[in-house]
Amino acid sequence: MYVPKDFEYELAEKLIITLAPTGMIPTKDQTSYVPLTPEEIVADTYEAYKMGVSIVHVHARDAEGKPTHEKAVFEKIFKEIRKKCPDIIICATTSGRVSPQVEHRAEVLDLQPEMASLTLGSLNFPRHPSVNSMETIQKLATIMNEKKVLPELEIFEPGFINTAKYLVKKGYLKNPLHFCLLLGSLGSMPASINDLCFLVQSLPPGSNWSATGIGRFQTQINAGAILMGGHVRVGIEDSIYYNYPKEEFATNPKLVARIVRIAEELNREIATPKEARKILGLT
Repeated sequence: MYVPKDFEYELAEKLIITLAPTGMIPTKDQTSYVPLTPEEIVADTYEAYKMGVSIVHVHARDAEGKPTHEKAVFEKIFKEIRKKCPDIIICATTSGRVSPQVEHRAEVLDLQPEMASLTLGSLNFPRHPSVNSMETIQKLATIMNEKKVLPELEIFEPGFINTAKYLVKKGYLKNPLHFCLLLGSLGSMPASINDLCFLVQSLPPGSNWSATGIGRFQTQINAGAILMGGHVRVGIEDSIYYNYPKEEFATNPKLVARIVRIAEELNREIATPKEARKILGLT
């Protein structure tokens, strides 16, 4: 098919890559590559940042490697990330799988991250349930509004999107919204491309979104998101393996390098942190 040289395609906006380096589940017994100490988390973040990562989604671990909500641990991680990666966007977790109390989950928000995760419903993970009552969601959203932290709305089920729309009507959330679609975890939305398309089509108009698959679904959902004009989240939090079924262990830099390579092959430019802030409406 002949296409005139002056024919202009509508190009997708630049690709925002979020690194999720640690999470709450991977342990050193499972993979030696998971970063648990502040020093390890910062080192992986720095390597990913040099390759084009704009956002880092931070979980903290205590001295024994267990998930912690302690502000002091997050503060050390944030301080060193900001020193090594001065313009990267920090997205803090407010997960309640280990510490369900709102005051514990919100403690990290005192450190003024630009973004923070907000899970919009309850679900069963293989090891721990994630319980998020409407009251808890509303309280966390209120605190984020007060502290001018952009909620990253974590979506594991289609019904979570309806909750987001409801919270906008009630004034707890403000448009435009930013969603993180997580597919393929046992007990949540499956991870076929059709599932991803259904979730994206269900989002409110004008929303920003990124996507990842859990475990063996990570790369295919990342690739689908790139093709669909969305953004991606990648990292050991979501998959400790680089490939399946070989079960070759992943490193965070190696996972990011693959996403950059796929994006380049598909002609999606990588967003800088400054460009990511403009896309997300951060100031």
